[in-house]
Amino acid sequence: MRSEAVTTSYKRWAPVYDLVFGRVFAPGRARATSFANSHGGTVLEVGVGTGLSLPHYRADVQVTGIDYSQEMLNKAIEKVAELGLRNVTLEQMDAQEMRFADESFDIVTALHVLSVVPDPVKTLAEMARVCRRGGHVLIGNHFAAEKGILKIVEKKMHVLQDHLGWQADFPIETVLSNPDLQLVERRPMPPLGAMTWLVLKRI
Repeated sequence: MRSEAVTTSYKRWAPVYDLVFGRVFAPGRARATSFANSHGGTVLEVGVGTGLSLPHYRADVQVTGIDYSQEMLNKAIEKVAELGLRNVTLEQMDAQEMRFADESFDIVTALHVLSVVPDPVKTLAEMARVCRRGGHVLIGNHFAAEKGILKIVEKKMHVLQDHLGWQADFPIETVLSNPDLQLVERRPMPPLGAMTWLVLKRI
């Protein structure tokens, strides 16, 4: 997916993102924030978007959120200011080339992000790099179906990915093949099991 396509797409989505995707992506946000709250420490949210998850972190969990889209990030900045979230720092940044030092965070999350970035392999490698050894990478995403009618639909949608800003047939092997991350948990998520929840340990 081209970088300019992602930028254009999220300029369109920013004003209505919460309304359109707020409830659909809620299960992933709930799992990620619950995991972070139970483990504590420092969290990096890659693709923080409009900041829907930010109010759900405990006040003693230090959260850094980054997003490539300034339009989406502006919405998150508004939420942080309105809610007085003093544990949150937000920065505009390309997830494919993060400005953080190695092993900067205890937990790194990417919720519905890897199928919208131009280079998911590079993004995942960066996520692993900035996560401390023994820490966790949390991913909520839709991955390509292995068979059935959904697989056919995803292939047909492939030609629309630049317009939609989303790769419908994104393969889970892209994540599971990263040599620095070990799979700890894999579960289906709503709606109808179309999403997948992954917990990976940085080794």
